[in-house]
Amino acid sequence: MTFLALLLTFATKVSSEARPLAYDDVFLLEAVSDPQPDPSGERVAFVRHWQDRQTDRGRSSLWLADVETGEIQPLTDRDSNAASPRWSPDGSRIAYTADGQVRMLWPESGRDSRISELQHTPSSLAWSPDGQWLAFVMFKPAETRSPVQLPGRPEGADWAEPPIWIEEPQYRADGRGYLDPGHRHVYLLPASGGSPIRISDGDYNHNALAWHPDGDRLFVSANRRDEAHRFPRKSSIYEIDIESREITAITSGNDPENNPQPSPDGRHLAWLGFEDKKLSHQPNRLFIADIDGSNVRNLTEDLDRDIDRIAWDGDNAVLIQYDHHGTTRLARQSLDGNREVLSDQLGGEYYSRPYSSGQFAVANGLIAHTHASSSRPSELAVLADGETRVVTGINDDFLAKRTIGEVEKFWYTSSVDGLDLQGWIIYPPGFDADKQYPLILEIHGGPFATYGHWFAMELQLMAAQGYVVVYLNPRGSTSYGKDFANEIHHNYPSHDHDDLMDGIDEVIARGFINEDEQFITGGSGGGVLTTWAISRTDRFAAAAAVNPVINWYSFVLSADFYHMFTQYWFPGMPWEIPEHYLSYSPIHQVGNVNTPTLLFTGEEDWRTPISESEQYYQALQLRGVDTAKVRVPGAPHSLHVRPSWLMAKPAHVVYWFERYRED
Repeated sequence: MTFLALLLTFATKVSSEARPLAYDDVFLLEAVSDPQPDPSGERVAFVRHWQDRQTDRGRSSLWLADVETGEIQPLTDRDSNAASPRWSPDGSRIAYTADGQVRMLWPESGRDSRISELQHTPSSLAWSPDGQWLAFVMFKPAETRSPVQLPGRPEGADWAEPPIWIEEPQYRADGRGYLDPGHRHVYLLPASGGSPIRISDGDYNHNALAWHPDGDRLFVSANRRDEAHRFPRKSSIYEIDIESREITAITSGNDPENNPQPSPDGRHLAWLGFEDKKLSHQPNRLFIADIDGSNVRNLTEDLDRDIDRIAWDGDNAVLIQYDHHGTTRLARQSLDGNREVLSDQLGGEYYSRPYSSGQFAVANGLIAHTHASSSRPSELAVLADGETRVVTGINDDFLAKRTIGEVEKFWYTSSVDGLDLQGWIIYPPGFDADKQYPLILEIHGGPFATYGHWFAMELQLMAAQGYVVVYLNPRGSTSYGKDFANEIHHNYPSHDHDDLMDGIDEVIARGFINEDEQFITGGSGGGVLTTWAISRTDRFAAAAAVNPVINWYSFVLSADFYHMFTQYWFPGMPWEIPEHYLSYSPIHQVGNVNTPTLLFTGEEDWRTPISESEQYYQALQLRGVDTAKVRVPGAPHSLHVRPSWLMAKPAHVVYWFERYRED
């Protein structure tokens, strides 16, 4: 196995006239996702992402790469919004989705046709083995009618919108707003086009699906239990007979079981799951069984990592993707228990902050995957015969004209209990170790997530303004094992705060930081730790908390995933243990805060609702602490969804910090 050295992999020649990044450079970056090799392993279809300056939206199109020559060519128009390319079994066609419909593309001729008339966007698109059908999951609205009908409305009258009756437990979701009642079901669509046929029943949600190689049945994960909403993580594997529509449980359903994948020979079934002990972080394991669900084995019991994706590589091995120490690995797991790491340089199209991501697919021995580093967003790479080769260079021209801040990984030791901790430093372009620089600590959300060695536009933009930017993985982060993550189980925030302070102390000890110009920021869980930190220390000249949780009591009673948060993050309901909720709430500590603080939240954030920021803003106003609040109209929790939002966040943060720098 040969891993390409970072320097060689991304050896982009930088022009002598290169300049640091500017905020509107977000419109010039591109990224690759969802690589799909054809059945021969000679070509790879992939999605190419770009940002439209006129519409302030992300766009995507399909491209095709020749594995041998490295030549790439477009398959769809640049603004087609194409996604989810899936090759037909004979390699002659590509089914994909665009603007909520299924389309069919013939790569040889370039012919492209819409083959569906759907009311809702399909997902989990999958070809039948004979190439005659496409299976997918799609939302089916429930038939509802308000129980109250107001009398006396004349025909053509312009009355106010009627009140909306809600009694569904899951009635709102971040990024989608208030939900129409209904459920996700499994459908079949003729590959030649036509009307979709629903083959699942009941008031249940169905998710990932896969065909049996014989084509006579589908495997699907679903939560088909009574009061499913009360058990948000429960899911079982089911088999749907195509002819009879009979649905049979393959697994027990006592624990979360997802992403069923039958082996190519049809003898085995693989899936992801874990034994649910109601812990905050519970890593997915790879399970294997006979095709009928018998003889279940956990193939990764010895791997203390959370497996994110799986795919069969022949009949006797499964490819697995997981995070490890701030990298994303791809490994081959044999059915006999052997495991071989193939790559640790996967990275996805998310390039706002340095979160883990990445995708892969395999065909005829060729593995195609997204490949990224701290110096550039994702590209297409292929792996065959132990060799990795990066095929695309879609950002080469842009990066040759910019100077990117160098990123350094470092390890340090917790002052609390000696835990080994990992962090990264982004140096500003033109860094000189003999000078003094302001420092920004940028904290990841989750809190059960991981930062790593991936490109981060927001952090690079802050470094481009002359700041040394530090990001860390304190206890509670993933990619270091279950015990490390659950250090903050029912105990958040706690010593993760100390881990963050230890990390910046380690950087300050190097001698190039102006200790009077330390700043702190973070989003979501990082916003929690930002507000927690400034209640415990006055070391920071200013703080910026992005979509934080301020009051755990109000949060769990207003956030979209309230069933999950109350069951897994806390030892009881808020009315049962109010003192626990409040003792971990930054609002409870606001009397200790003296640090000037900026709050930044989307108006349509239903994950950490804007009411959280408003509580903190008003508390700081009552205390006379210098504060400001930024509301982002239309924005959900994910502030990178529109390019201007991605620009606005670091721009406002840097503006706020500049106000409190030394003259």
